[in-house]
Amino acid sequence: MVRCRVIAHGTVQGVFFRDSTRREAERHGVSGWAANEPDGTVQMVFEGSDEAVEAMIAFVRDSPGHSSVSSVDVSHEPVEGVSGFSTR
Repeated sequence: MVRCRVIAHGTVQGVFFRDSTRREAERHGVSGWAANEPDGTVQMVFEGSDEAVEAMIAFVRDSPGHSSVSSVDVSHEPVEGVSGFSTR
């Protein structure tokens, strides 16, 4: 199990980015959350297998929904054992 905090920059708010990410996370069995930030980014936490979390990071980089992702910041964190995936 791994946990990554991911910040997506670009046109990522108001374009179904969080909902697309939630659906993809559920498909991969990844837990965590996605939230709009005041600076226009979307911050996410992904917990799951190495492969599933890497798939989620690739999904974010590919600009899901109607988004246009210009850059992605990824940092690793200690696993917390969260369950389910929510949008905030």
